[in-house]
Amino acid sequence: MVVMGRVRAPHGLKGWVTIQPFTQELDGLLDYPEWWLRGSDGWKLHRVEEAIVRGATMVARFEGITDRDVAAALKGREVAVPRSAMPEAGEGEFYWTDLIGLEVRNREAVSLGRVEKILETGANAVLVVKGEKEVLVPLIQDVLVNVDLGAGQLTVDWE
Repeated sequence: MVVMGRVRAPHGLKGWVTIQPFTQELDGLLDYPEWWLRGSDGWKLHRVEEAIVRGATMVARFEGITDRDVAAALKGREVAVPRSAMPEAGEGEFYWTDLIGLEVRNREAVSLGRVEKILETGANAVLVVKGEKEVLVPLIQDVLVNVDLGAGQLTVDWE
């Protein structure tokens, strides 16, 4: 599964939820008619009845959910789609999920650790790199030098 957002809260009284997308384009999730939500019991498929972009978030309604209380129970759940449903990344492109677990090295080939997760801060995404210490590396073009998925390495212009 590729996590592409998170349920933030219920929206209105008729079962809608607010989604914080993690996609490059806010409407990226709209390309998929079915979303998977992760709860304490694992991933569960939800068919999207309606979804629209609202400012910096989205609101969506799932098939069979017509009540605010049921929608509220979805708060905090990750929203994902199967990797197999996603198009192949273009030349020089990658999905964030592909970066998880990669070894991060600086220009001097010093290992900073491995990418544990990626945080969306609003201004830009940040790699959380775990090594001898935790390092936060902005995921921006000026810092990201090279991504070699085959070698399992990411090179950054950082400390």
